[in-house]
Amino acid sequence: MTAPHRAPTRGTEAAGAVRDPLALKVEPPIAGQTFSAPSGISASNSASDANGDIGDVAAATLAKARDHLLTLQDPRGWWIGELETNVTMDAEDVLLRHFLGILTETEAEESAVWIRSQQREDGTWANFYGGPGDLSTTVEAYVALRLAGDEPDAPHMKLATDWITDNGGLTATRVFTRIWLAISGLWSWDDLPVIPPEIVYLPSWFPLNIYDWGCWARQTVVALAVVASFKPGRPLPFTIDELYAETPGLPPKAGSKDPWAMAFNALDVVLHKVEHKIPKRARKAALRRCTDWIIARQEADGCWGGIQPPWVYSIMALHLMGHGLDSPVITKALNGLERFTIREPGGMARGDGGREPPMREVGGAPHAGESIMRRLEACQSPVWDTVLSMTALADAGLEPDHPALTTSANWVLSEEIKSPGDWQVRRPDTAPSGGWAFEFDNDNYPDTDDVAEVILALRRTSTDSKAARDRGLRWLEGMQCKDGGWGAFDADNTRTLVNKLPFCDFGAVIDPPSADVTAHIVEAFAVEGLASENACRRGVIWLLKNQEPDGSWFGRWGANYLYGTGAVVPALIAAGVKPGKQQIRRAVTWLELHQNADGGWGEDLRSYSDPVNWSGRGASTASQTAWALLALLAAGERDNPVTERGIRWLASTQRADGSWDEPYFTGTGFPGDFYLNYHLYRLAFPVSALGRYVRGNSND
Repeated sequence: MTAPHRAPTRGTEAAGAVRDPLALKVEPPIAGQTFSAPSGISASNSASDANGDIGDVAAATLAKARDHLLTLQDPRGWWIGELETNVTMDAEDVLLRHFLGILTETEAEESAVWIRSQQREDGTWANFYGGPGDLSTTVEAYVALRLAGDEPDAPHMKLATDWITDNGGLTATRVFTRIWLAISGLWSWDDLPVIPPEIVYLPSWFPLNIYDWGCWARQTVVALAVVASFKPGRPLPFTIDELYAETPGLPPKAGSKDPWAMAFNALDVVLHKVEHKIPKRARKAALRRCTDWIIARQEADGCWGGIQPPWVYSIMALHLMGHGLDSPVITKALNGLERFTIREPGGMARGDGGREPPMREVGGAPHAGESIMRRLEACQSPVWDTVLSMTALADAGLEPDHPALTTSANWVLSEEIKSPGDWQVRRPDTAPSGGWAFEFDNDNYPDTDDVAEVILALRRTSTDSKAARDRGLRWLEGMQCKDGGWGAFDADNTRTLVNKLPFCDFGAVIDPPSADVTAHIVEAFAVEGLASENACRRGVIWLLKNQEPDGSWFGRWGANYLYGTGAVVPALIAAGVKPGKQQIRRAVTWLELHQNADGGWGEDLRSYSDPVNWSGRGASTASQTAWALLALLAAGERDNPVTERGIRWLASTQRADGSWDEPYFTGTGFPGDFYLNYHLYRLAFPVSALGRYVRGNSND
């Protein structure tokens, strides 16, 4: 597919929205604690508006939200909201450009303006809004600011230094941060794990072959194997000795007593000793094989996998292998990054303390002393955002032949992927058609979650899509895992041995079945009249077996138990599970128990690392409240007072333009490590929930 040229779409920010990560900080909960709407979140509806007849309140709230969502559609058919992440994307972009010798003073300063604006009052940078400071993220942000010209004795830099050294210093950072330090001449490659490029030769049945990694990690590891073989260093014009702690901290996996981890650590010691003895011809051949593998997977827009990590490492790998900046493959890659770049007024220039000015409408005139800030999206989600918006608008009552739905359906149909990809390594007999990717361009890696949501959306329109939906269902059937569940990108990508490797200390690296993905696929089969098919029945059994003891379901790609439960309950009901069944009743009870005092629902991302304290707990958000409502409505709880309170919370916190403020991150990249704020979640999911409440339907 040809990548459409577009200006980045900014969807839902508004004047008065709060961005400072400490302004809405959520402290660890105590037993029985509930959460109210934090101060700083604007509510445009008056109390009397939200306290009227619930049917009228819901209908009015829905109408405003629906109308706003319609205004955000691109004339070519798609919706796309910003995918907000943390500042490692921006720091690493600055370091990448320094490595390539193309960093301009303007790029460095514009990126620094954004990075400074995200610094917390304690000097740190967090991995998600309102979260705790993260050591590795803070180190990367600090180095990028130093490269942009911030002096180490500046107050905001001194704050960061003190926190870093108090928390273990450079030695306690994760491997990927130390790789960036090594690339920048600030760390020794001898003190990093060896990633031999010869792994590319391992057959797919052999342990630790590249197809044992999830697709995002696979592409990253192959590119990193090339980079690490060269052990490059592009020295920065400064040192960061100030970041070493008096008592050096240990890296995340140090001291592991896991037998496999200990064995791999011992093997790494051996590899360090013998790597230089590998015959040069053999090493060159392995590097060429890796290079060919990388080039073959570059997408039409220049990316790899549609995401930042393999993209930046692939650029460096190819450059080290002799591809110049003017070569087609690198030119396309760098041009592609521009599509993921957002520039807008906001933030303060160096010397203004690193704090952000009062918010104003995106695109408005800068305040005095305000500079342009530059930030990168780690990924873009046009297919995902579009099909969720289509379903939401259908739930809101748009007719199947409404132009918004037919235009979007035609665009979605044009995005079908009919070419082979890495997924065929595990499923060689599944036909390469009926796939859709998350992004504009990621044809090598269609994902099952998007395909399911595409099917659910297309069937709500008058556009002829039956053949495409059937192809999607057959592809999903072929991608089912042996245990009956579904992963996102690969089938049976479940070998956990790769997690024990010394360089795997950050993020998920495999793609096992998850409740949220499996639920979406079960629902797609069910609403297509295929609930009795073996694939759907096996999926239902998998979901029932994987319910948590407290009645919720774990959410892999969204935060977290609210997301999982909000996906599974509607799917099970669609597949024929009765609302009175024990599993559904337990889920309803869990949702009732976790409603906040203000009537909404929220879940902090710390629930991934500390589910005992954070499962289903956090400040109320529009998207998470909608997930809870979708589950309750599917379970027949329309008249439950809990449901009414949730609807009234949405009404009372709705903005004047019809959307909601949602600074909290409710999307998940890597549980425990990397999170996302989907800027359209705050609108699409509430429209679906309100539509199903007002119209009394479930999903059809």
